[in-house]
Amino acid sequence: MALLVCPRLTSPAPTMLIGGLGMGFTLAAARSALPADARIIVSELVPSIITWARGALAHLFAGVFEDPRVAIEPRDVHDVIVDRTGGFDAILLDVDNGPEGLVALANERLYCNWGLRAAYAALRPGGILAIWSAFRDDSFHSRLQAAGFGVEEFSIDPDGTGRDPPHVIWLATRSHKVEEGGCGVSA
Repeated sequence: MALLVCPRLTSPAPTMLIGGLGMGFTLAAARSALPADARIIVSELVPSIITWARGALAHLFAGVFEDPRVAIEPRDVHDVIVDRTGGFDAILLDVDNGPEGLVALANERLYCNWGLRAAYAALRPGGILAIWSAFRDDSFHSRLQAAGFGVEEFSIDPDGTGRDPPHVIWLATRSHKVEEGGCGVSA
């Protein structure tokens, strides 16, 4: 996701929110692609994942905790999005198996109409919301558009063999224009 998003960012010092630390692959890609004056905030809901990243999985996270661009916030990404109106150039969501609360029902609030409007409000004009999914969802593409985003959809072969169904990454871009009412204004 980060490799799709970073080249599209227009700010010379972008601020990126990554929802979910996981195994650190999205964060590693963002660190390699963003400039020295970027800011990367990683919101991780499960404290034990942060503990593993500092301990048993430290070899996968080499240099992350010393990187001055990176801040790890042990919080729900939804709360970070709602708290920071206009605070991000990019939001990358890799917190579930797709645009539904499959793993955690509470994640549904990220992908519902209200959640998409909150993400829109948290992005600066031209900002990008990126969402990974293990499956296609045409209705989600439509929901992104209804929330005011311009949408690009990418199919990714998950293992390079073409045997499994493709994964999907949606890049949803907030308009550069200032909107009156609608999705650009917090309700």
